[in-house]
Amino acid sequence: MSNAVHTARRAVDTDATSWGARFGLASRAGIYLLMSILAFEVAYGHTNKETDQRGALEALSTSGFGKVLLVLLAVGLACYALWRFSEAAFGVAGKGKQAGPRARSFARGVIYAAFAFTAVEVLTGSGGSQASQQKDITAKVMAHSGGRLLVGAVGAVVLIVGLAMIYEGARKKFLDDLDMSRATAATRKTVTRLGMAGTIARGAVIGLAGALVIEAAVTYSPSKAGGLDVALHTLAGQPYGKLLLTVAAAGLLAFALFGFAEARWHRT
Repeated sequence: MSNAVHTARRAVDTDATSWGARFGLASRAGIYLLMSILAFEVAYGHTNKETDQRGALEALSTSGFGKVLLVLLAVGLACYALWRFSEAAFGVAGKGKQAGPRARSFARGVIYAAFAFTAVEVLTGSGGSQASQQKDITAKVMAHSGGRLLVGAVGAVVLIVGLAMIYEGARKKFLDDLDMSRATAATRKTVTRLGMAGTIARGAVIGLAGALVIEAAVTYSPSKAGGLDVALHTLAGQPYGKLLLTVAAAGLLAFALFGFAEARWHRT
């Protein structure tokens, strides 16, 4: 059995797997780049489109060349998911077979497999609004006994994930996953700053989304449980909302740029 596992481990430790992981990381960065652009547009009143991952994918589907990019993103997101699943099965680079990192990789694999499926839906014109789907699911769950408690628990988990991202960004934990030994000092400094700003901003937006899910459970308002899109539009509706959403958009842009650097320097 150990020989079979070792053989499987060597099978995934290939140049093709490394390439797929980096392509996946770049694709994820591309999604956040599009989300940041949409958030900037919402902040300045140029669009009312959804600012979540599906909204970003749909923004690409309006032209022929955009559809080509959408195909590439779908493949890239699938590659990202497969890479994370391989980490969950065989261990995370630089962290061995620790249970925590492997569990996080599995969760990321599930999430990005869903995003890859969403990209295919957008390509084929099927499916619906991501935010609306989340609201509908929340409403159905809350209609059952104990449903509001379950929704609140999910919101608490999302909030904790967001706070953990803020902590990781502030403590520069993301550097543990990078191998920048061959990078210049200036490059390392720039990547570190982008990683801090981007990870903290991403964590803040995800944390806000989780807080809104908790509020949805407490107030029995499923419309508040719309994920990142509702979180960003909620920012826009606050006092100084334009400034808040601009800061959030800039943070997502920083995360996107960090993501492209991550695709280059990540340990795989």
